Amino acid sequence: MKPVSLLTAFATGIILSMIILSCSTPKALEYRDFKNFKIETLGFASSYVKMDMVYYNPNSYGLQLKRTDLDIYINDVYMGRTSQEYQVNIPRNDTFSIPLRMEVDMRNIFKNGLNLMLKNEVMVKVTGTVKIGKANVFMGFPVRYEGKQAFTMF
Repeated sequence: MKPVSLLTAFATGIILSMIILSCSTPKALEYRDFKNFKIETLGFASSYVKMDMVYYNPNSYGLQLKRTDLDIYINDVYMGRTSQEYQVNIPRNDTFSIPLRMEVDMRNIFKNGLNLMLKNEVMVKVTGTVKIGKANVFMGFPVRYEGKQAFTMF
């Protein structure tokens, strides 16, 4: 058996350390804002809205977003669920937008419409899961955000 040189052992240790560090679990994405809110279809029973959810990636490497399953609440009133399955590239250490299309139950809007129109600020709550990963290896991460958001109907 041939003895292993010190240089070979050191190089092997460095390579193994890099592999272990590069495979670390990604940090959770941070919700920042929503923008481009638009009513796509307006109906009495249900409506469809579009918006871009803005997030920040605190990781030092880029990721891919494969799927979102999110429930949206405004002032603790359930507005709707959005499920998207398409791939979005997420830049490292930067903000990015996820375009969402959501069906809104209009009964909840009618019940709380006056309350929403009179306020300039609403409490937005987003819960659910997102599937993100790298190199076609994806993991599910929980999404739990609650915070005040400036909001105007007109």
